[in-house]
Amino acid sequence: MRAIAITRPGGPEVLELAERPDPVAGLGECLIRVAASGVNRPDVLQRKGAYPPPPGASDLPGLEVAGVIVAGDADALAAHGFAVGDSVCALANGGGYAELCVVPVGQCLPVPAGWSLAEAASLPETCFTVWANVFDRVGLRAGETLLVHGGSSGIGVTAIQMAKAFGARVFVTVGSADKAQACLALGAELAINYREQDFVEHAKAATGGRGVDVILDMVAGDYIGRGVQALAEDGRLALIAVQGGVKSEVDAGLVLRRRLTITGSTLRPRSAAFKAALARSLREKVWPLIEAGQIKPVIYRQLPAAQAAEAHALMESNQHIGKIVLTW
Repeated sequence: MRAIAITRPGGPEVLELAERPDPVAGLGECLIRVAASGVNRPDVLQRKGAYPPPPGASDLPGLEVAGVIVAGDADALAAHGFAVGDSVCALANGGGYAELCVVPVGQCLPVPAGWSLAEAASLPETCFTVWANVFDRVGLRAGETLLVHGGSSGIGVTAIQMAKAFGARVFVTVGSADKAQACLALGAELAINYREQDFVEHAKAATGGRGVDVILDMVAGDYIGRGVQALAEDGRLALIAVQGGVKSEVDAGLVLRRRLTITGSTLRPRSAAFKAALARSLREKVWPLIEAGQIKPVIYRQLPAAQAAEAHALMESNQHIGKIVLTW
């Protein structure tokens, strides 16, 4: 099969088209002929040598794919309602930048009605991450307010639409006027340009001084301490990445007085059973909203897989709004 390999740690130029042996599905797994592969920040970190794959995972980058099941564990497929020939999207443990990818069957989801395979490839990593953190870990509820840092990112556009579909108010931080407009069009109530505005001040003003209930933070650094200031009583901050650094100064007194929760998680190292449980929740609670049109694909650009280096350079430029997808 053709695949995109990381030849050495470094910039986008280290991604090269290569030939690899076809993978073989084992117990509980299926083999997907990949039509499209989603591009995500963890892929960039892996390329730089900062996010090694977990033991047993492919060394190829790529954490989400969409395509057709061509082989697999028949009992596992049947148990999850799939069969050879079905079109699916899936959360991969690695190896998604390839024409063939092995994934645990429990991490597969049907391609939503009316969605192309390229559009479906934009779903797994973002939907699993948002559901696991915003809904499972910190329990966002209808009527609450969610602040999303990086509102125009792949995670951000998914979080806006999912939270809105479940009845929450959504605020975002963005870095430009066009990104602000895109987020507002997706259902965000307030878009704060972090280059010009203080998100703590504006989030509190928009809630009558109360603060927001939940923050989805992929920045970290000093955003954690500022996020604590922006939270309402019983507020919760879910940390999913550290793009702004790993250290922050936090007012512990505010945490105590407002009964705040600060939590974090990474998805890739979690067990297949954990990810399968997330997939079941998504299929039951989110997929009907997608098929009803309440959550729509936001694809910034589709590129041929051979142009993976260009896709990574585009992601690192931070110009994109929504997802970048590689097609095979």
